[in-house]
Amino acid sequence: MRANKWTVLVVVFGLLLAACGGDSTTTTAGSTDEPTSTTAAAAPDTTDAPDTPEPSGDRVQIRWFVGLGAGSDVDVIPAQEAVAEAFNASQDEIELVLEIVDNDQAFGVLNTQLAAGDAPDIVGPVGIRGRDGFPGAWLDLQPLVDANGVDLSDFDPELVKFYEVEGEGLLGLPFGVFPQFIFYNLDLFDEAGLNYPPSAYGEPYVWADGTEADWDIETVRELAKLLTVDANGNDATSSDFDPNAIQQFGFGNQWTDMRGMAALFGPGTLVDDDGNAVVPDSYREAMKWYQELAWTDHTYPFADYGASEVFGGTDNWFNSGNLAIDAVHLWYATCCIGDLQSPWNAAPMPSANGQTTAKLHADTFAITKATEHPEEAFTVLQYLIGDAANELLKIYGGMPARLSLQDTFFDELDADQFAGQDINWDVVTASLGYNDNPNHEAGLPNSQEAQDCYNRITNKLFVDESFDVDAAFDQLVIDLQAIYDGTGACTLDE
Repeated sequence: MRANKWTVLVVVFGLLLAACGGDSTTTTAGSTDEPTSTTAAAAPDTTDAPDTPEPSGDRVQIRWFVGLGAGSDVDVIPAQEAVAEAFNASQDEIELVLEIVDNDQAFGVLNTQLAAGDAPDIVGPVGIRGRDGFPGAWLDLQPLVDANGVDLSDFDPELVKFYEVEGEGLLGLPFGVFPQFIFYNLDLFDEAGLNYPPSAYGEPYVWADGTEADWDIETVRELAKLLTVDANGNDATSSDFDPNAIQQFGFGNQWTDMRGMAALFGPGTLVDDDGNAVVPDSYREAMKWYQELAWTDHTYPFADYGASEVFGGTDNWFNSGNLAIDAVHLWYATCCIGDLQSPWNAAPMPSANGQTTAKLHADTFAITKATEHPEEAFTVLQYLIGDAANELLKIYGGMPARLSLQDTFFDELDADQFAGQDINWDVVTASLGYNDNPNHEAGLPNSQEAQDCYNRITNKLFVDESFDVDAAFDQLVIDLQAIYDGTGACTLDE
């Protein structure tokens, strides 16, 4: 099963264009389905929804809504139509009908359909942002899984748990996944005389003198100092190091927002079960850690370095060859690393305070609560993530969640893009067992305003050396509560 790299390029760069504002160090990426709002109770959108097809014959009609994530690009529509046709030809009880809506309009159209009592039966592919844009709209699949005796042994158990939402149930089954892991530049490690990062979770880092250290954020911080180099060849541990003439940086956490950056220190949420704004202690600790890397160690791209000539004038840091360690998702390997001139490899995410987190981007298919045919919709869902998974993942470009399909995926990825590099894909699949739950893309009340507000913290942190992290988070709680309640706006300075 070969990942379609052009499809992935369309999806990922669509994400970057859709991202909320911010400087080049905090460009948002990672969701394949970021909605324009996350308030399902809003007044129905006036966008014209597609006409609901009339059933043909005696079959139960199941409507499959595509557009919240990948799948609305013109080039991939015929392949999805072929998947629906193949399902319809395989049996005579269900008619699967595609409804494909442009990604820019999909949220509004689905919102209109739900409000009008004309909801589709199944929606997907959809990620966490898209799913959480419609709280309370999705069917708990656990009773259907149990009643049909569905064998989930082909999935990592932690990945199944990822789709369990407190108070709502199992809202999806694993389909296409994009784990986070460490990308590292072999040439830069070799030039510094450093051993490479560990190749598996649970292994220590071995320093050049043979001593071992936990593979954690402090080890990464020390490595980043040795791997950050100025124009005169001095690393960041040298008294002669010039932070105004850096040519190579040690560590980056590329193309994510504040919540994504903070996930390095563990899963967290900015809203509690009662709708109150909260800031986890781990978020504060994480931002102070990044602040130290940027302004004390000078090992993380800060101020104007983010899109400087050090990185070829773009925010694609690792691809420039001048970033040694980068924390990104699998989609980066398939979309955006092609011009890198140096060999690279994959390593585990480091731990923080004894906990390891590899944040996850994941697509699934969800069934609406409004469906009149849950059993038939579940039959379709099993087909989409089962028999049709190979074909659909070629279209959408994701790594299969099914363990039995992953070896073939990576074999073909090697042959297509990384021939001769011997990439450690085992660590990528292992990252699924360390996913962030709650997820860093989980929905928030009035999500777009909330996202703009919390991202002001990272926007400011990397341009203002004197930025007060605690004071900013204290104000963020006040501002987010006003945003959640619809009574105020963000007051944090950008």
